[in-house]
Amino acid sequence: MNVPNHVAIILDGNGRWAKKKRMPRNYGHMVGCDNLEKICYNARDLGIKYLTVYAFSTENWKRSKEEVDGLMNLFRRYLKRCIKSSRENEMCVRVIGEKTAFDEDIQDSIKTLEDYSKNYDKLYFQIALNYGGRDEILRAVSKFSADVKAGLKSPDEITSDVFESYLDTAGIPDPDLMIRTSGEQRISNFLLWQLAYTEFYFTDVLWPDFDREELAKAIRQYNNRDRRYGAVKGDAKCSKQDY
Repeated sequence: MNVPNHVAIILDGNGRWAKKKRMPRNYGHMVGCDNLEKICYNARDLGIKYLTVYAFSTENWKRSKEEVDGLMNLFRRYLKRCIKSSRENEMCVRVIGEKTAFDEDIQDSIKTLEDYSKNYDKLYFQIALNYGGRDEILRAVSKFSADVKAGLKSPDEITSDVFESYLDTAGIPDPDLMIRTSGEQRISNFLLWQLAYTEFYFTDVLWPDFDREELAKAIRQYNNRDRRYGAVKGDAKCSKQDY
């Protein structure tokens, strides 16, 4: 079986999963977080090299204060726990998105996790937190413009490769396969630039129930498709300095 080099997943359905069990939405997020740890191990075992997950979007701040506060506390616990799983999984972890919106202790935990795991190379794991594709593109344009004003870049230098170097995912190959759980069939502002030639797979399975077999099913479906683009980019290697 041809395993995609880079898989991106929109983790959707935690709230609905909890509702079905007559539990609070944040219980669903907690179980979904536990499931993410399992999927990281499964991804590595299946031979996936890069895994990027959409955990908290720029739009998620609009949810109820109770749910957002619960998610922030969940992130605090998960980021600390992730140090252990990064060691056990030899997993290099990177958080993408606008991190400055989080409380200082969360930002510190992100830095600690990234620094701790930076030399691992069995799986490159990207967590999208306070991430939005449009926001990422605007921030990239802003950074490039600042470099132009500072005399570090010329407007004539802009190419696709140069622009990609300003994105949060700089140094990471574009996803070969994007999976969204819970039955929704949209990308919800996720990796707008990077998904240009990615294969999409949508499943009705809610994220807490998405397991190794469901991941393998998505990969089998991916194998049934005729890939005419991305072989070269998909084989790209991530540079250490980008982590």
